[in-house]
Amino acid sequence: MKKANKKLREPAVAGQFYPSDKAELELMIKGFFKKAESPKLGGNIRALIVPHAGYVYSGQVAAYAYKALQNQKISRVVLIGNSHQEYFDGISVYESGYFRTPLGDIEIDEDFAKRLIDSNPKIKFYEKAHLQEHSLEVQLPFLQRVFSAQGGPASGWKIVPIILGNQTNTVDILTEALKNLIDENTLIIASSDLSHYPSYKDAQYSDGEVIKAILTGKRENLRKTISDLEKENIPNLQTCACGADAIEVVMGLFGNKNIKLLNSANSGDITGDHLQVVGYASIVFIDSELGEIEQKTLLDFARQAVETYVKTGKIIEVEENNPNLNQHRGAFVTLQKNGELRGCIGIFPAPEGRGLASGGEPLYKTVIDMAISAAIHDPRFNPVAINELKDLKYEISVLSPLEKVDSWKDVEIGKHGVEIVKNSRKGVFLPQVATENNWDEETFLSILCSQKAGLSADCYKDKNTEIYVFTAQIFGDKNVK
Repeated sequence: MKKANKKLREPAVAGQFYPSDKAELELMIKGFFKKAESPKLGGNIRALIVPHAGYVYSGQVAAYAYKALQNQKISRVVLIGNSHQEYFDGISVYESGYFRTPLGDIEIDEDFAKRLIDSNPKIKFYEKAHLQEHSLEVQLPFLQRVFSAQGGPASGWKIVPIILGNQTNTVDILTEALKNLIDENTLIIASSDLSHYPSYKDAQYSDGEVIKAILTGKRENLRKTISDLEKENIPNLQTCACGADAIEVVMGLFGNKNIKLLNSANSGDITGDHLQVVGYASIVFIDSELGEIEQKTLLDFARQAVETYVKTGKIIEVEENNPNLNQHRGAFVTLQKNGELRGCIGIFPAPEGRGLASGGEPLYKTVIDMAISAAIHDPRFNPVAINELKDLKYEISVLSPLEKVDSWKDVEIGKHGVEIVKNSRKGVFLPQVATENNWDEETFLSILCSQKAGLSADCYKDKNTEIYVFTAQIFGDKNVK
């Protein structure tokens, strides 16, 4: 039961930005979700960048991100937006009570809010910053629809609404404060529209550049991109991203994660008016890394699979209920003997439109299959013999989905694995190959072309060559070199 002295922040824009009638609002969000595709992300979502315009304009774009949250275990949602209504210095965290929407009341995580406020004198509670601010409020019905029918304290999740002021450089302060407080069950949301009021064509250009910068995960790239766009004097462009600071906080926290654009559009796609539009995008930051126990489980499965198959010719039958190990992820299994390669085979999901192996089995089964293949079917080596089993060391690379890049210059050494495809030939190098051999970018790609794909050493520069990148979480026996 609510305490009488708890603050209650009433809806400020219900009936304007979204329906004030509960049934109408639920029906609208349900319709958005029905039209949004369900992405295969290969990990847990740690953060979102979502728009905050009226639902009729940006609601469908936002729905792509919120639909992706289904089945995620989240106990706390930190919502961050730049102030649109109040001019003030610092950062305002709503400290206690509830936020109300037509779908119910949502409780503030008071303990988290207090710890955040106590962490820095620039972080405080300035109530006026929240009372008329729409950028956070419009996110709440989507969250309520995803996490519970009614929202509120019974649903098991709470919120921390944060508004960034207009004077002090707040990005670093908030990033550092949150870095010390969030856990794996905390979702961060940056609320931001993109370009404001250029023409349809100019909005597509500006938004495309901003999105490209966000996908790099590097805050400095976003700042430079926005600065460069502002210098171009694009007609009627008032801002490239009204929540740029909020976006930077998310990038500062999770820029090293896998970042994926789910959907983008602008108001002209809805209204048909292409003279002056506002841009929108839904972007997710995905943590695809496995914990130590999960890593050990996969290594044990790989070892059991190889030893059983070499000794008996049978494939082990195991059941694993861990949801992270049941994701449809690609993986490579590498075997080493006395510090030398003894076999390496892998599979990864194909990007849309490509007919590669699908990697469609649960991850733990993929690891079992690839371990046996590395031991028995790598054409570079004879099959592993029984007397070798005791000397084998195992390494597993769990892969992100393949993504096509426009140029070889987009490849980042130490971060990206690469697949080269030209005509019927292809070759793959894992990310660690470059670092283990101290190769620079061009050496890495040249050897991939010539030795793995059987193509000319400079094929990566050919416009007819397709280049795909991926990342990998790599783990193995402690003494694997």
